[in-house]
Amino acid sequence: MKFVMAIIKPFKLEAVREALTELGIQGLTVTEVKGFGRQKGHTEIYRGAEYAVSFLPKVKVEVAVDSDMADKVVEAIATAAKTGQIGDGKIFVHSIDKAVRIRTGETDTDAL
Repeated sequence: MKFVMAIIKPFKLEAVREALTELGIQGLTVTEVKGFGRQKGHTEIYRGAEYAVSFLPKVKVEVAVDSDMADKVVEAIATAAKTGQIGDGKIFVHSIDKAVRIRTGETDTDAL
């Protein structure tokens, strides 16, 4: 089992959700986050004053999948989230040692 975590631009969330649904992914977790990468934020002008925005708004998408689905999920997210611009995001894949569905007690792949 694998845990895929993607940090993407907020306006790409719906496209990523649709791509994952087409793969048969039945559930995911979405969190609004802030951060920066190589671009180190940017400057904005508000009411005539310039100020630095150090942390940019992003969305973190998390999904647990069977190991054989991980590459397809990563490719689907990367394709759906790509704009070609700086700040498109990152995808991380972690191994899952154990998963338990609390309601039924199912474990591992059955719990996904």
